[in-house]
Amino acid sequence: MATWSALGFQNASSPLMEELIFFHDHTMTILILITTIISFNMVSTYINYNMDKIMIESQPLELFWTIIPTFVLIFIGMPSIRLLYMLDEVYEPLITIKVMGHQWYWSYEYSDFINIEFDSYMTQLNSESNINQFRLLDVDNRTVIPFNSQIRTLISAADVLHSWTVPSFGVKVDAIPGRLNQVNFISNRPGIFFGQCSEICGANHSFMPISIESVSPTQFIKWIKTMSLL
Repeated sequence: MATWSALGFQNASSPLMEELIFFHDHTMTILILITTIISFNMVSTYINYNMDKIMIESQPLELFWTIIPTFVLIFIGMPSIRLLYMLDEVYEPLITIKVMGHQWYWSYEYSDFINIEFDSYMTQLNSESNINQFRLLDVDNRTVIPFNSQIRTLISAADVLHSWTVPSFGVKVDAIPGRLNQVNFISNRPGIFFGQCSEICGANHSFMPISIESVSPTQFIKWIKTMSLL
C-alpha cells in the first residue's frame, strides 16, 4: 500500500503492473537523458556566448533535431503500443466477480457460485479491537481471490460515477451507472492489497476503500464454502 514519503509506485503484484512500471522507468530514462543534454547545451551556450559567433543557420543541426526526435518517439511509442494491446487483451477467466459502486461502499457478487454476494464498508477506527488496522483502507468484508489465477471483474455503479482502483494490480476502471466495464487481472503473490475509489463521487468519496485478499486456491475454496453457508 502507499506510505508517506513514497516517491515511486507500489510494489507490483501482477504481471500487468510489472509492465507498467517497466514502461515508466523506460520513459523516464529517455526524458532524463534529453533534459540533461538540453540543459548542458543551454548552459554551455550561455557560458561561451559571443556576439561575433552567432549561429545564423546550420543544416547539420536542423537535420539532427529533426531525426533524433523521430527516434525518441519510436523508442517511447513502440513499448506504449505493446502495453495498450496487453491492457485490452481478454483472457479466459477462472473466476468472475461483479463489482457495484454505491454511495459510499462497494458490493461484490461471485457469479460463478450460488449466494455469494456481500457489501464492503470501510472499517471504523473507534475501538481498541481494530487498532492495528489501516485507517481509511480496511473494510469489514474483504474480496478474496486465489493467486496465480485469472480474475475477471465486471464493474458498474448504482448511482453516480465511481472508479474501482487497485494500484498494486495496475487496475483502474470507471464504474458508470447503466454501463458495464470489464477488466482482467492476475495476482502473482498472496497478500492483502488496498485501493480506493478514484472518482470524486460525493461527500464521503474518501470513505469507500477496496481491500483484496489474495490467498492460495485451497484457502479460497474454504472461504467459498464458508460464505456459501452464511
